[in-house]
Amino acid sequence: MAIDDLLDEHEQSERVLSWLRANGAGLIGGIALGLAAIGGWKWWGNHQVEQNAQASAQYQSAVDAVQSKDKAAEAKVRALPDGMYRTLAALELAKQQVEANQGAAAIATLRGIKTDDAAMAGIVSQRLARLLVETKQPAEALKLLAQSTQPLAIEVRGDAQLALGKQDLARKEYTDALAKLDEASPRRRLLELKLTEAGGTPVKPEAKS
Repeated sequence: MAIDDLLDEHEQSERVLSWLRANGAGLIGGIALGLAAIGGWKWWGNHQVEQNAQASAQYQSAVDAVQSKDKAAEAKVRALPDGMYRTLAALELAKQQVEANQGAAAIATLRGIKTDDAAMAGIVSQRLARLLVETKQPAEALKLLAQSTQPLAIEVRGDAQLALGKQDLARKEYTDALAKLDEASPRRRLLELKLTEAGGTPVKPEAKS
């Protein structure tokens, strides 16, 4: 190896050592911070998994209590943290209350559901409105679904108008719902029957060529 090469290597080594002396503490600190961040991220991930497992078990316990008609069922549902698990458990509780002819309790349960999920909020509103019609509160059902454009919601508005004796408005709602409903939907036949009972005539969808 040439002398010049040795000098170059020696000079490079000295430069590296000088840089490490000047920046070593910061470098070690950065590595330590990086390792701490990785460790913290793993801890957070494990913590989230553990929390989800606990919430799932708590939800299953609440649903089991509801389905077995346990007296503590309602309290277990209320004890669930806000979120999808609590919403689903509350829907199951309301269903059981309806089957037990506890309409007022079911309405209170559905009104107590708070969710940021738009699709789930729509389902809750439709079930609540349907129950309001069944408990002779059609005007409240109309207010609840006034802005909805979903076929099922429009159908419930038709039910509410019919309950109020407004057959012309009921026919309009049923016709609008049919127009939005998929041709293959199993609800289509029932909706056509409702329209007929309201004095309307279902229009058969045009055959596709």
